[in-house]
Amino acid sequence: MDEILILYYSRNGHTQALAQYLAEGVEAIRGVSARLRTVAPIATVTKVAQPPVPLEGAPYAEPADLEQCIGLAMGSPTRFGNMAAALKYFLDQTTAQWLSGALAGKPACVFTSTGSLHGGQETTLLSMMLPLLHHGMVLVGVPYTEDDLLSTEAGGTPYGASTLAGVDGARSLTAGEIRIAIAQGKRLAQMALKLKS
Repeated sequence: MDEILILYYSRNGHTQALAQYLAEGVEAIRGVSARLRTVAPIATVTKVAQPPVPLEGAPYAEPADLEQCIGLAMGSPTRFGNMAAALKYFLDQTTAQWLSGALAGKPACVFTSTGSLHGGQETTLLSMMLPLLHHGMVLVGVPYTEDDLLSTEAGGTPYGASTLAGVDGARSLTAGEIRIAIAQGKRLAQMALKLKS
C-alpha cells in the first residue's frame, strides 16, 4: 500500500496530536496509509541527545522515509516564527535526496503549533515550505471550502493546519483545529494518488 509520510517534531504533544489527526485523514482515503515519524531533538553540546530509538511514540525518521513515500506532511512547533531546529537539522541531511530529485513532483503539506495566537503560525508554515520547494515538491494547502477556516478563533490557516497550545501548553485542540487537520490529511492523500497515477 502506498504511504504518506507524516514527519514531525513535538516537544509538548500538540504538534504530535496534529500529526495523528492528519494521519486519520490520510487513512480515510482508500489505498493509502500513514507512516508517522519524528525527528530526534538536538543537543547544544556534543553528546547523544536521545537513545537511537525513541522510548515511546513514532520512530525517528531517516532520509529513506522521504524516498519511499508518495506524499509528505511535515510539522513543527513554532520557534520565533520558524520551524524548530531539530526539524531543520533533519532537512539539512537530505542533500542526497535533493541531488537525485527523489522528492520532485511529490505533494507535501505543513502544520504547526504555537504558544500564542499571533506566535508565528503562518511564518512557520511558510518557512517549512522553503526546503520542500527546493526539493521540487508540490505544495498542498487548506482551501477555504473548509468552513472552519472562516470561523477559527484559534489555529487553522490556508497554509496548513495549526493549533494554539497556549503559553503554558495547557490548551487542547479545538474541534475546528481537528477537522482542519483531518481535512488536510485527506486532501494530501487524494492529491498524492492523483499525481502518482
